[in-house]
Amino acid sequence: MGQGGIQVMKDIAIAANVVRGLAIDGVQAANSGHPGMPMGAADYATTLFLKHLNYCPDKPLWPDRDRFVLSAGHGVMLQYALLHLAGYGLSLEELKAFRQLGSRTPGHPEYGHTPGVEATTGPLGQGCANVVGMALAERMLAARFNTPEFSIVDHHTYAICSDGDMMEGISHEAFSLAGHLGLHKLIVIYDYNRITIEGRTELAYSDDVRKRFEAYHWNVLEINGHDFQQIEEALAAAGRETKRPTLVIANTHIAHGSPNMQDNCEAHGAPLGANEVRATKKNLGLPEDQVFYVPDGVRAVFQTRGQHGAELAAAWEKRFAAYKAKYPDKAAAWQQALSGALPPDLAGRMPKFSAPIATRSASGKVLQELARAIPNLVGGSADLAPSNKSALSGLGSVGPSDFSGRNLHFGIREHAMAGILNGMALHGGLRVFGATFLVFLDYFRPSVRLAALMGLPVTYVLTHDSIYVGEDGPTHQPVDQLASLRCIPNMTAIRPGDATETAAAWLAALKNTTGPTALLLTRQDLPVLDRTQYPPAASLEKGAYTLWQSAPGKPDLILIASGSELATALEAARTMAGQCRVRVVSMPSWELFDKQPVSYRHEVLPPDCRAKLAVEAASAMGWEKYVGVDGGILAMREFGASGPAKAVAEKFGFTVPAVVAAAKNLLR
Repeated sequence: MGQGGIQVMKDIAIAANVVRGLAIDGVQAANSGHPGMPMGAADYATTLFLKHLNYCPDKPLWPDRDRFVLSAGHGVMLQYALLHLAGYGLSLEELKAFRQLGSRTPGHPEYGHTPGVEATTGPLGQGCANVVGMALAERMLAARFNTPEFSIVDHHTYAICSDGDMMEGISHEAFSLAGHLGLHKLIVIYDYNRITIEGRTELAYSDDVRKRFEAYHWNVLEINGHDFQQIEEALAAAGRETKRPTLVIANTHIAHGSPNMQDNCEAHGAPLGANEVRATKKNLGLPEDQVFYVPDGVRAVFQTRGQHGAELAAAWEKRFAAYKAKYPDKAAAWQQALSGALPPDLAGRMPKFSAPIATRSASGKVLQELARAIPNLVGGSADLAPSNKSALSGLGSVGPSDFSGRNLHFGIREHAMAGILNGMALHGGLRVFGATFLVFLDYFRPSVRLAALMGLPVTYVLTHDSIYVGEDGPTHQPVDQLASLRCIPNMTAIRPGDATETAAAWLAALKNTTGPTALLLTRQDLPVLDRTQYPPAASLEKGAYTLWQSAPGKPDLILIASGSELATALEAARTMAGQCRVRVVSMPSWELFDKQPVSYRHEVLPPDCRAKLAVEAASAMGWEKYVGVDGGILAMREFGASGPAKAVAEKFGFTVPAVVAAAKNLLR
């Protein structure tokens, strides 16, 4: 290594110690946080930011930037220190306000809250799946838009993962799929410090991670995570890899540089304490009495790297201008994909339905039309596409040697599927959906929650939505899952009552760009409502609407239903038409209904109509809000049973006579 290279290494070493100082000062000021991981990871993370990661703080959303995700989100002071030094506008005052209410430096990384943070992480393992999704999106977009002359999409995705990430099941699922697909532009640094909250990892963890990842078909490198030459050589080699994703196992010491807390599990999640902070700074060659210390020389090396990123971004823009001139159609498609704009005539493209059909099958027919109209609509299933009706006919599959297809095969990896979809949505350029049975929501709900927290436009196709699954029995009959979706803030659940509502539900999902949408669809056929006789299915976008009323005027009784129970409620209402003024309300989405003006909500569900009956083959939880204290709820209050769907429905009271009896009881 020449003198110039030696000086660069010295500059990085000094910068890494400054990053350590900022991290321990932030945690100490908050008297809360995780100092150990940032201290252990600072050497390779600083090298990554100063030598390999391509970013442009002045244009943080430059499309061809490298992505970086701190999956070990508890060590977020590492990321905040680096973002501050890199010039992302995260001030020292914000670092000083770490974990304080209203600051831009919350206790874990939050997408959309802090500039430069590409994903919300903290629940361990989530970032592992997110970066697989980002790397997959990069390959798929490159296959669509790159030409022999122009590389419009050509960047790497980096992650830092911890021992905890590696233990979580979602990381196994996601990294297995990444290896199968050969996502060679994915580089994961494993911070192998052998410490968790309870103590040494050997308490519960003795995996041979190298062998595990080699079995996943990854390129595996192992280094001393505090040796700058080894770090540089490993990152450079990872960048040159052309066939496999790379895992860099970085052997590190938690709280590296602390005289008394290094390799101590107590450094994982607690401040070092004033005395140890001083001793650590002395050991690192930092001023003992200065907090949040950043020398000009360190700012200068980061500024130089930022200028490099600005040059790369400018070169990309120049390249894209030439690309646009030669390939105007591709350039227009690229810009549409990034903007997420939908074709204006989507509703007119929807298929027509008349014969009874399961809403899962109707969804499949709708998807074919949507795929033709929206070129960047992609998705797949967790090995259930034939049952979910989610395959895009004739549009190819994504596989290790071909990323131009639009059908994703996640295998039996529900949690990875949802986390990968989040990463794809975060990357941008693709509109994504994932499909499985509703009952398996329990396997991936943490990723759904994070999609809602980040406001990601992911669509979940969740079929076999009730006890009408029948013979498969209670293990496959969802009862509590719908209620668990409805309780997630910023989550939209839609359970359409027939095929026409299913088409409207898809349109509502695609229009929702600020959070995820779940479509809950039937296994069994449902009658199709004649929309010349009933209000248009587009009324679904209001969440609930009056479907039918026996006579004009104030209703004496209101039957509210969703999904397959809508037809049952309608038939029951017609049976009672001569006995009272009865109204049927289709209520496919609580969330969409709750967004409507109070005047509309009261128009559909008049408060002075006390006899309201909700009919839904799912948990009763939450329906009290709509039926009131005098209303009734015909719902599931136990698990289902194995048997033919009709017999199961009769057992649990989802029949016209049972609905009529429950309704009459309210009128007494």
